Amino acid sequence: MTTSDDATQPVRRRVTLTGISSRAWEHPADRGALSALRELRGFDDVVKTFFGMWNERGFRLTFLAGSIRVDHRQYPRVYQRFTEAAATLDVPDLPELYVTQNPIINGQAIGLDKPFIVITTGAVEKLDDDELRALLGHELGHVRSGHAVYKTIMSILTSWAANISWIPVGAIALRAIIAAMLEWWRKAELSADRAGLLAGQDPAASLRLLMKLAGGGDLSQIDTAAFLEQAGEYEGGGDLRDSVHKIGITAWSTHPVPVARAAELRKWVDSGEYSQILAGDYPRRDDDGSSSVSEDVKAAASAYKKDFSDSQDPLVGLLRRVGGGASDMAGAAAGRAMNWASDARRRGQGDNGGEGAPQN
Repeated sequence: MTTSDDATQPVRRRVTLTGISSRAWEHPADRGALSALRELRGFDDVVKTFFGMWNERGFRLTFLAGSIRVDHRQYPRVYQRFTEAAATLDVPDLPELYVTQNPIINGQAIGLDKPFIVITTGAVEKLDDDELRALLGHELGHVRSGHAVYKTIMSILTSWAANISWIPVGAIALRAIIAAMLEWWRKAELSADRAGLLAGQDPAASLRLLMKLAGGGDLSQIDTAAFLEQAGEYEGGGDLRDSVHKIGITAWSTHPVPVARAAELRKWVDSGEYSQILAGDYPRRDDDGSSSVSEDVKAAASAYKKDFSDSQDPLVGLLRRVGGGASDMAGAAAGRAMNWASDARRRGQGDNGGEGAPQN
């Protein structure tokens, strides 16, 4: 597919990723968690019941009433970038897209049966076409991976935690659930960053988007190499005190910090997976039914093990030395994950004994 953002600019080609499955861009920890959840018999029904208590239509009506719904007549530039991102990711049915008043660059995907996307006026005003395409591809990635409903539930649970904080037992239990979901959420953001890159197929634009998320939108005095140096210093610099502070920064956050997201996206590109997908070697939606939850969870455990082994963080380095090596600690975590996945699969198997298909 040949596209051009402006008649004065050289034509740039983006590869249409026909039939691509969300598994192509999902971080292993994200995919493993979602696959295991979907194996639980009746889980989707529970989710729909839970979500129905808040009425999805109510969420949509809030934005219909107070925001701008994007189409070829309203925010046509945004709509064009949206259709381009959707075409590249082979998304046949465009979700509704709204622009809401907020000076901060941001976006979100909301809903269950008919997810919709919301971006801010800050994103519209501060992002160029390529960066905007990456942001919209990021949100389309959330929709295609089925993140929207779980993220909405996460927001509701967070609100609950604040409301029942005066009940010690209830607050502790709920906070434990929230902490686990936040860890998944942060990995889901890494998945969506990959989807955004695949939608725009411009690594520099995806990096600029993250730089603008960190710095507010003006890159005239920002240097890409220096920003990546920040990422390296954040990941491995300092001492144990810095490690403790980083735990405090991320433990209750929905998103990884921008420098960490930039570093993770750079690692994904350097791994060769990005080029492999552009070359046509990627999982197809038609094959989703044959995927295995056990393999997904095993891949998630391997990803955590590799992160632990490769991390330059001082605290992780100390744990490797004191704990007898990354393989022992990560191996134990992998075993627990596999046992949990096995139990989930047994509970989720129907009369035919088959594994459930991941949803997009």
